[in-house]
Amino acid sequence: MKIDFTDRVAIVTGAGQGLGRTHALALAARGAKLVINDLGGATDGTGGSMSLAQEVANEIIANGGEAIVSGANVANTEQVNEMIAQTMEKWGRIDILINNAGILRDKSFSKMEISDFQMVMDVHVMGSVNCTKAVWEIMKAQNYGRIVMTTSSSGMYGNFGQTNYGAAKAAVVGFMNTLCIEGAKYDIRVNALAPAAHTRMTEGLIPPEALKLMTPESVSAGLVALVHDNAPNRTILCAGAGGYARTIIYETDGIYLTPENQTPENIMAAFDQINDPTGQVEMTQGFEQSQKFVEKAMKSMKVKAAKG
Repeated sequence: MKIDFTDRVAIVTGAGQGLGRTHALALAARGAKLVINDLGGATDGTGGSMSLAQEVANEIIANGGEAIVSGANVANTEQVNEMIAQTMEKWGRIDILINNAGILRDKSFSKMEISDFQMVMDVHVMGSVNCTKAVWEIMKAQNYGRIVMTTSSSGMYGNFGQTNYGAAKAAVVGFMNTLCIEGAKYDIRVNALAPAAHTRMTEGLIPPEALKLMTPESVSAGLVALVHDNAPNRTILCAGAGGYARTIIYETDGIYLTPENQTPENIMAAFDQINDPTGQVEMTQGFEQSQKFVEKAMKSMKVKAAKG
């Protein structure tokens, strides 16, 4: 069955160019009404212009779709709330939110100013929080919502010179992990997209021959899969150059040490067992870890008691 977004309303932040643009066009091509949000600044977040967002909206309208523009700074709560009010006044509902807006201020941690760390966190993390908070009650009242966070391999695995960006991209995964629990009974599904694409943010970082394969459109196909009616929940989808994979955070089964043996020396001695992936599981709620450890402790106590 073809994925269709007729009568759905979608907001895409950072939609003036790059991935945000192709996300918006892909959703509009399948019938969604679009809010094209873009501050229109440089990759480091400076400057601003509505022209890029307007160009995307004009393209959607020229192709028979519906779109409006917003120059809201996602890090500014008041501006975000105005964007949501504008959307509700226009269409009366919000079905899809794509938290895509982002900036880069790359430097090694030694050379990085705290202000550059703070700015990246404000845009990526608080920008996602502000936009999600603004649509959350609307989606709850509708009993329907699809939200995507934009994470990154830098956040999941690390990348030199990107402590700020990596911290922010890891944070939105943690944000997703709890939101998808709280939103489940309202059919609000929250996922994360980890893109690998040739955009202005990757300029100069990837060999030219590889860039031809790393199209934003290949990533946007993955994005569409995360926001349709039958979308998954709590999924980190990695997409790029036609490749699609899922990142899952596993926890090893681990070990149990009795109270008298709970020393750092014994922990270090057992690290091979702690690292052993046999029996590792994906946990979907924080309490599951505590439950596992308590069960190990209780099992040990029962064994000890049985031995007298």
